[in-house]
Parts: sequence; C-alpha cells; structure tokens
Amino acid sequence: RREINIAKKKFKESSSAFKAKVRYIIVRISARTYSFDLSDRGRSWKAQKRKVASVTLVNMSEKKRFTIKPFRSYQQMDAGGARQVWDSLGKAIDEIHNRNASLLSFEELYRNAYNLVLHKHGDLLYEGVSDKMSSQLLEMVKKLSEVADSSLLEEVSRSWSEHQITVKMVCDILMYMDRTYVPQNRRRPVYQLGLHLFRVTVWEHPRIQSRVTELLLNAIAAERAGMITDDRSLLKSNLGMLLELGAADNSNVYERDFEGIFLGTTQEFYRLESLSYLSRNTASDYVVKARNRIEEEKSRAAALGLPPSTEGPLQNIIETEIIDRHAKVLVDMENSGFASLLRDESKIDELRDMYDLFVRVPSSVDFLRDALSDRIKTDGKALVADQERGAADPPAFVRGVLAMRRRYGDVVSKAFREEKRAQKRMRESFEDFLNADARAASCLAIYVDELLRVGFKGSSETEINDELQKSIIPVFRYLNDKDVFEAFYKQHLAKRLLGGKSVSDEAERAMVSQLKAECGYQFTSKLEGMFNDMRISRDTRAAYKSHKKAQPTTSSRDIKKTKPVDIEVDVLTAGYWPSQNVPPCSLPSVIQDAIDTFSTFYLQKHTGRKLSWQTYTGSAEIRATFGTAPNYRRHDLCVSTYQMCILSLFNDQPKLTLGQIRSETSIPDVELRRHLISLCTPRHRILRKGSKGKEISSDDDDFTFNAEFKSKLKRVRIPLVSLKDASVAQKGSGEGGTKNGDGAGGVAGLGGGDTGGALPGPVEEDRRHLVEAGIVRIMKARKMLHHNDLIAEVTRQLSVRFVPTPQFVKKRIESLIEREYLERAPDDRRVYKYIA
Repeated sequence: RREINIAKKKFKESSSAFKAKVRYIIVRISARTYSFDLSDRGRSWKAQKRKVASVTLVNMSEKKRFTIKPFRSYQQMDAGGARQVWDSLGKAIDEIHNRNASLLSFEELYRNAYNLVLHKHGDLLYEGVSDKMSSQLLEMVKKLSEVADSSLLEEVSRSWSEHQITVKMVCDILMYMDRTYVPQNRRRPVYQLGLHLFRVTVWEHPRIQSRVTELLLNAIAAERAGMITDDRSLLKSNLGMLLELGAADNSNVYERDFEGIFLGTTQEFYRLESLSYLSRNTASDYVVKARNRIEEEKSRAAALGLPPSTEGPLQNIIETEIIDRHAKVLVDMENSGFASLLRDESKIDELRDMYDLFVRVPSSVDFLRDALSDRIKTDGKALVADQERGAADPPAFVRGVLAMRRRYGDVVSKAFREEKRAQKRMRESFEDFLNADARAASCLAIYVDELLRVGFKGSSETEINDELQKSIIPVFRYLNDKDVFEAFYKQHLAKRLLGGKSVSDEAERAMVSQLKAECGYQFTSKLEGMFNDMRISRDTRAAYKSHKKAQPTTSSRDIKKTKPVDIEVDVLTAGYWPSQNVPPCSLPSVIQDAIDTFSTFYLQKHTGRKLSWQTYTGSAEIRATFGTAPNYRRHDLCVSTYQMCILSLFNDQPKLTLGQIRSETSIPDVELRRHLISLCTPRHRILRKGSKGKEISSDDDDFTFNAEFKSKLKRVRIPLVSLKDASVAQKGSGEGGTKNGDGAGGVAGLGGGDTGGALPGPVEEDRRHLVEAGIVRIMKARKMLHHNDLIAEVTRQLSVRFVPTPQFVKKRIESLIEREYLERAPDDRRVYKYIA
C-alpha cells in the first residue's frame, strides 16, 4: 500500500501533458507486478491487481509500443550453494589472517556474505567465522606458549595487534550480518566475538595469563627500583589489551588478572619502603622522597594508560601508605618534624612542602594544625609566665605577642597557603592564652598607652592608622573580655588627657575610631565624652582667665600679701571618667581660696551643677628653697597634689611624724606612705626619714626637710614609687600604683597595670548590670523564653564587650527572680516569664 501511494502521488504531481500520454501504471510489489488501468475518462486508479506477464505502454502521440518484461523469479539458495559460498569466504579469511588481503575483492566477499544472510544461511556464516577464528587463535597460542619470558610481552602485543587487524577486516566483510542477523538472533557482533575468542583461547591459556601478569608486575617493580626497563609502550599495549578484552564481553579480566594483584603489590611495596626510609632519614628528606614517588606513580599511570578506575585506588593506596600512616610521626619527629620546624623561622619552605604533601590526605592536615596550635599556646604561656614573675614588663609582653603573630601569620600564609581552617586554629590558639585572665587586656592597654605617649612621636596620621590596624587591633580582636581592656584603657587615657602626655590628639582620636569600628559606638561613647570634656575645659579655663583679668587688682599694701595661686581646672563629667570614692584631702589655705574663687565663677555660669573636687589626682609646681644663707638654691618641683600638701606643712615645722602629717592632710594612709617614700628616695631626697630602711613602720616615724638637696636641673620632677615599694604591710591592699608619676593612685580601683590577672572589681560590677539589663531587655521583648535560649541570646548580645559564662548569667537570672523582674512558668521551671 505504501508503494502504491507513492506511485499515485508522483503521478498526480506530473504535468498534464504527461498524464494525457499515460494509460497504465505498473507497480512491482515484492516479486509480483500489478497494473492499474487509467483509460477511463475520470483518470481514476482502478487497482485490478491481476498478474500480468508483460505490460505494453503505448505512446498516444507517436503510436510507438514499449514492452516491459517482468522481473526474474526469486530462486532460493540451497545448502550446497551456501556451503560453496562459505568455502570461498573461509579461504578469504585465511588470506586476511596471513596478510594477503591485497589479493582479495572485498566487494565480492561482501556480496557473498550478503547473499548467505539474505538466503537464510546466517547460522552457517556466523558459526563458520567463529570456528575459523578459533582455529587461527589455537595456532597462535601454540606458538606463544613456547616463547621465552624475555620476549613474551612483545610477542603477545604483536599477536594482539595482528588479531585486531584481522577481526576489523572481517567485520568490514560481514557488515550486513552485523546489522541484520546478529541483533535478530541475539549473537555477539563479529568484533566482540573475535575479542571474546582471543580472551578464551589465548589470554586464559595457562602458559600465557600468569606469565604475562608476572612480567608486567616485574617490569613495574623494576621501574620503582630505579632500573631501566623496556619500552613502556609494550606494557601499555598489553594492559590496553586486557582493558579491551574486558570491555568486549563485559568480563572483569583486567580487574581479576591484573588490577587487584597490582594494587596489592603496590601497597606492600610502599609500606615497606616508607618504614625503611623514614627510619634512616629526616622528616624533610622523607617529604621530598614521598613527593617524588607520588609524581612518579602519576606519570607511570599516564604512560601505561591505566584507567581512572585504577588511578584513583592507586593514588589512595600510595597516599595512605606514604602519608596517612606516618603523619603523626612526621609531625612529632625529633629535630626534623613539623613541630620542631615551627621553632625555626627560616624553615618556611620545609613547612610548606610538608603541608603540600599532607593536604593530599585532608584528615592528616589536622596533625599540622594541632602542632601549630600547640606551638602558639606554648610560646604564649611562656610570655605569660615571664610577665607573671616580672621578667618582662607589660609592653614587652605585648611586643612578644605581636612578634608571635607576625611569625605564625607568615607560617599560615606561606606554609599553609592561607588555609581558612589554619587561620581559625591560629586565632583560637592566641585567644586561648590571652583570655586565661585579665592580664592580656591590662598589658595591651599599657602598651597602647606607651605608644600614644612616645611611640607615635613624629609619625603621620596615615602611619599611625596603619600601625594601629596592623598591630593593636588584631590583638584586641583576640580578647574576649573587651570591657576589661576598655576599663584599663580609659584609666590610661584619663591620665594622658589630664597630664597632657598624649603625643597628639590625632593619634588619640585614631585609636578611638579603630575601637569604634570594631565594637560600635556604645563601646566608645564614654571615651568620646572624655575628649569633649577636655575641649569644654579648655574653653572654661580661657573664660576664667579673662574673668580674673577683669577683676580689680589687689594693692601690694593689702593685709594679705600672699601672692594668689594660678590654678587650671579640668571640669569632667562624672559618668565618663574613671573615679574613686576618695574623700578630698586638706589643701593649703591659698589653694583652697583659689578653688573657692573658681567654684563661684563656674557655678554662676552653670546653675544647678555640683563640683566635686578630686584631690587625689592633679599635679602642682612649687618653688622650694634649699641651702643656707647666703647660698640659697631654688628649684621648681613638679609634684602631685598629695606631695604638694605634704611639703607645704614643712613651711611651718621642720620635723613632722607620719601621724601628724596624716592628721594635717587627711590623705589616705596607703597613698600617704607612698608619697612620703617618693619624697625620700635617694635620687629625689626632698625629705629625710628618721627610721632606716625603705619602709615606714609606724606613725612615730619622723620626717625632716632636706635643705641639702641638690640637683643640676632647675625644674625637678618627683616621680611616684609603686605600692610594693611603699610598704610591705600594705602591699597590694590599696589601689595599684605606677612608676610614671602621673598622679596619685590608680583609677577606679583597677591599678596601674599590675593586676595579677584578676578581674577588676569595678569591671565585674559593670558586668552584673550589663547582664541584668540584657536579660530584662530580652524578656521584655519575648515575654516568655526557655533557659537555654535566654542564655544564648544574652551571650550573643554581650559578645561585643565580653563573653559571660552560663553560670554567671544564671546567677543574674536568679537575682532578677528574687527582685520580681522574672518568674518561672508553673508547668516548666526552665521557662521564664517577664513580670511587667
């Protein structure tokens, strides 16, 4: 029907002149011929479907007759004819096998094979080809079995190559059989059949398979031993043969006969070699050897054409035996291991080589990170120990931390190639020893104080910002208790601002800006308030000077002939500045008069305010006269307010006891002893102490003015001694002191930097308030919250300043429950409810 429709379509598409000349349409279907009469007027198709012996077409215009004879009748090929055809094909296959294919007509051979399949003799052809190949392979394997081992690989490779050529040429002849007979009868294609027969007949021969496998393994072992072996192409050809044989019939011949044995021998080889080499060489030499071995195996696998299914396990075995099994030993090896190399700053290249080797086995890199972490913690604890026993001052401690950070930062960036996990371990290691107590925060604050006093002298604003960003801020980030640093920093900032010791206002503001960028505006709001107070105080002093100039001058004939004292007052906001509840001391009358004058002036301009005078801070310049007439020596002494009060008493009496001085000045006992000893030091002996030794033992110890004091300087600065030098009996019981002479005592009870690592009391008190405020703020928003969720949220919100422990937060929750800010849920005691 399809062919009839095609003929009808072609006829309809013909021209009208052609249609007028055509009377019959002849259609041949299979071996039969049918005619369709178009003689009727309608030119319709009348399928008569009658068999005709011949059809005559008449050219209507020229009256010429054309006779078309029918096709020859179909004749089935008998078995005898099929056998004859196969005999000729069999001889041709022999000629192909014998390399005489140039004498053959492949067109005729293809036609013969085609006819055999067409006439239903495909079984004869397929079985004949199979038998012919089998007989040829039997002759081949007989010769190969007698070949010596020295040339067996070469002969097998040559035989395999010739067999492939033969099979491919036979496939070209039997192409029609592959397209029709093979899929219909579910037989192997000719090429796969040839490879299957080669595997069964040749490869699996007892004299071939075991010998070839052994020769392949021996050749690879010889290469590993450094011996010059035969051309790798022979090995590649034989291995390629195994791969193709396995792929041809989905057998595991390659995996079964070579891969498993090869991987096993490889594992054993590297297990023994790694143990032997490591026992006789350093870790660095072993790393070089291991790297070379890995590259050799990779190159060999590519040269031999090993499949990915073998390359992967091969690399895993090598990395396991060479790296993973000895990772811990390579790290801990004495004098040459990774941990030992970390002690030497010049071993960056060796460290990098070891990391590059270990990174092939990701789990083994943990040993390197652990060694780095242990090294940092050990060095850090050594710095802390030096600082504890007084072998290093706080700035030296911070400089040691900065040197460690630069050194191990180079290790992470160069040896670890800036690996994120190594950077994290380094940060955690620094945080571990820096946050053991409050010592690091105190030392960092003192170091910053040193920089802002003298360290940045002559530096530009850009250089200051760079130094802060590169050295101070990274260490600051390591601190969990940033509020401790803030308290110490505020203390030293107050001393610098009040004493005019800052190297520049730009440096101070740059530091505050860096802290603000790290912790937010709330962290630095009080620090910025301190700067604002100093600016307002400068304006107030200028206004006060103008006010005094406008007052009428006192005549020299006035009764009171004492010259007025000039005072400079800094008016500070109590909430911004660190302070202590220290009662004011008794000031000399002339100083008290000046204070009263200023108070009157200030309170007239700022009504409603209250001035509280902090006499434990501040400084004074007094003129002292030494020697005897007429050889008087005058010096300007730069002293603290307490020292000024003490020295002014000796204008009236040449000798005073400790008890008398205390009653006259009302100075706290600890500070009084400290300031008296500062005035009795050998270098600045303004007073003479009656008792021997450095200590002041009792209230009866007397002091006299030293009129014989001498100094080459006109202006003499009297520094303060630390508390530990002031009195053994009072050692550590009062506020910490400093040796820099910036005023009396510490600020807010923090001490002058020697805290012993303990958390300062004021900081701990601030933490209580912050945690409680955070709890109330969270519960007010949530109304009800589980215990664990509340602790997690409080920790998250306060982590910018410090990290509270769960126990500390729990105590604050209990305190709020007692004060009826919170209550427990009736059905679950671990759930809290906010009480409005």
